Amino acid sequence: MTFGERMAARFTRIGLREKLLFSMLAAVLFISVAIALISRWILVSSLTNELEMRGFAIAHSVAERGGSYILDNDIPKLLVLIFDEARLRQRKDLVAYIFIEDQAGNILAHTLTHRLPDNLRANTLPPGRPDAIKLIELGNQEVYDLAAAINEGLYRIGTVHVGLNKRHIDTLVGKLRVAFLGFISAVVVITVILSSWLSKYITKPVSDLTRLSDEISRGNFDIPLKLGSGEDWNSAECPAFTNTDLPCWHFDQSRSGQTPAETHRKCADCAFYRKHQGDEVVQLGDSFRNMVWSIKLYRRRLRESEEKYRSLFDSGPDPIFVVDCASGTIRDANPRTTELYGYPREQLLGMPFLDLGPEHNPACLDFFTEGGGGCVYYPKRLHYKNGGEPFFVNMHACPISYRGKQAIIIAVTDITELIEKDAQLIQAAKMKSLGEMSAGVAHEINQPLNAIKVGSEFLSMMREEDLEIPKEHFEEVVNEISAQVDRAAEIIDTLRSFGRKSDLMEESVELNQPVRAVLSMVRRQFELDNIRFELKLAEGLSPVRAHSNRLQQVIFNLVTNARDAINDVSHADGGGDRRIIIRTGDDESKVFIEVEDTGGGIDEKDRQKIFEPFFTTKEAGQGMGLGLAITYGIIKDYGGEIRIESSKGQGTVFRMEFPAATARGESKA
Repeated sequence: MTFGERMAARFTRIGLREKLLFSMLAAVLFISVAIALISRWILVSSLTNELEMRGFAIAHSVAERGGSYILDNDIPKLLVLIFDEARLRQRKDLVAYIFIEDQAGNILAHTLTHRLPDNLRANTLPPGRPDAIKLIELGNQEVYDLAAAINEGLYRIGTVHVGLNKRHIDTLVGKLRVAFLGFISAVVVITVILSSWLSKYITKPVSDLTRLSDEISRGNFDIPLKLGSGEDWNSAECPAFTNTDLPCWHFDQSRSGQTPAETHRKCADCAFYRKHQGDEVVQLGDSFRNMVWSIKLYRRRLRESEEKYRSLFDSGPDPIFVVDCASGTIRDANPRTTELYGYPREQLLGMPFLDLGPEHNPACLDFFTEGGGGCVYYPKRLHYKNGGEPFFVNMHACPISYRGKQAIIIAVTDITELIEKDAQLIQAAKMKSLGEMSAGVAHEINQPLNAIKVGSEFLSMMREEDLEIPKEHFEEVVNEISAQVDRAAEIIDTLRSFGRKSDLMEESVELNQPVRAVLSMVRRQFELDNIRFELKLAEGLSPVRAHSNRLQQVIFNLVTNARDAINDVSHADGGGDRRIIIRTGDDESKVFIEVEDTGGGIDEKDRQKIFEPFFTTKEAGQGMGLGLAITYGIIKDYGGEIRIESSKGQGTVFRMEFPAATARGESKA
C-alpha cells in the first residue's frame, strides 16, 4: 500500500468532526498560502521595480543637473550635487554610493570615503542605450549599480552611477515576508477556532442523531427525545400516546383544517411536532425527532393492535387458518383448530389445507390463486378430523398479506349439529308426509295384493277340485304373482327410501329419478283427488351432486303445495283444470326442474316470505309452513337457485336450477 493509500484509509477512519476540521484547515491554509505567495511575488516585484525606478530617477536627476558642472569642470559643485542626492531624506539607507565618470572613463567625483573599487566600473553603457543596471559586489555586500548617460545635446559627456543597497531591499522584502507569515498564522488560528466550533456545531447533532438511530435500530423507542437545551418531552402528556383509541391530532387530523376538539385541547400547540428557530442543522434535528416520535407513537399503536387482534385470533371460538396462496399450506392456526380437527399444532403448520377437505377446499384456493378479490363465503363444506371423521363447516375466506406473502385467512364454523337438527326437522316433515300419503300408498299396495290373492285362490281352487292346470295358464298365473310381488316390493322400497334419514355424503343424482320415485307414491292419491300429472322429462340429463332422498322431499313438498293451491280454486268433483306439470332439462351448464300448477298463484306481498320458516297462508292446524323453507334450504345446500313465476289466478311455476356435476369437473357417470 502506498503512502497516499495509507493516508486515505486513515482519513476515512477518523470522525466527521476531524474530517471537517482538517479539510477546512487544509483548504483555508492552501488558499492563504497561495494568496500570500502570489501577493508576495507581486509586491516584491513591484517593490524591486519601484526601488530601481527611484535609483534611475536619482541617476537621471544628477545627469541633468551635473552636465553643466562637467562642462565647466566645476568638481566641487559636482560633489555637492551627488552628496545631496545620496543623503536626501532617507536615501542614505538605500543609496550605497554615487559616482560620475567622464567620457574617457575618468572618475570625476564619488561619495565613497575610500578609493573607488575598480569592479564598480564594470557596468558600462552599451552603445545607443541611455541606462543600464548590474548586480555587483561592494566589499561584503551586494549592490545594484544603475548607470545613466550624461548628455549634452546629441553627445554623451559622461556617466553617472548610482549604487542601490541590496541589503536594504532584502530588509524591506523580509519585513514583507514576516507580515505575510503573520497574516497566514492569524488566518490559520482563526480557521482552527472557527472550524472547531463549526464542526462541533454540525457533528454534535449528527452524533445525537446517530445515537438515536442506533437505539431505534435495536428496537429501543423509550429513549428520551430532547427538543432543545434543557427541554424534555414527557410522552404521558400526549393524549394520543396514552389513549391509542384517539388519533394524533397533529399527524392524523391537522390536514383537515379543523381546530382540535375538546379531547385534543392540548394539541393546538403541540409540544412535540414543532420547528425551532435555527438553521438547517436545527431543522434536521427537529425533523428527525418528529419522525422518531411518529414511529414511536404508531409503533405503540401497532403493538397494541397486534396484541389485540392476536388475542382475538387465539381466543376465537371458531377455528381460524392462515393459508399460503402459492403453496396452499397452513402457515398459522389458532388453538381452536387443534380442538376441532384433532391435529397437534405442529402437525397442522405446513399441512396442505386440501387435506382437511379434499372435496370442497380446492374451490376456495382456486378462487384466490386465479386472481379473485374480496371475501367469499362457502356454506356447508365437508371437512375431516384427524382419523377421517367427517363433519360440516361454513367457511369465510378473505385475502391478506402474511409476513410479506399473499395468504388467505379462513374462519371455519362447525355446523354439524345444525345439519343434524335440520335433518331431524326434515325427517319429521317426511314422517308427516308419509302420513299424508298413507291412503294412496295403501291403495297402491292393495292392487298387487289383490292380484296375488286372485292368483293364489285360482291355484288353490284348481288343486281342491283336482283339475289339471294347463302349463301356459300356470306360468301366466305364477308370472303375474311374481310381478305383483315385485311391484309391491318396489313401492315398499320407495316408501322406505323416502322415510329413511339422509346421509351426509353427496352422490351423483339424475333429476328424473327422484321425480319418478315421488310420483310412484303419490300419483294414485292425487288421481283420486282428480289431479293429473303431466311429465315432460328430458332424457340424458347431466347428474348433479346431491342426495336423492332429500330431492324427493323437495319434489314432494312442491307437489303437495301445488295440490293445496289447486284445491283452493277448484273441487275434485267440480271440474276445472286440475293439473301439475313437471319438466326437467339442461340449460347451458345447469340442470333444471320445474313444477307448475294450475292453482290460484301467490300474492305479491307473500312471494318474498314463502321461504321463511313457519310462514304459511293456510289456516291454523293445516300446517306449520316448513315445506318451502326446507325446500329452499336443500336447494341452496347443493349450490342451486330457485325462482318463482306466479300470476294471480294463473298458477305458479317453481323453477330450480342446479350446477351440473360435469360443469364442476366431475364425471357424468
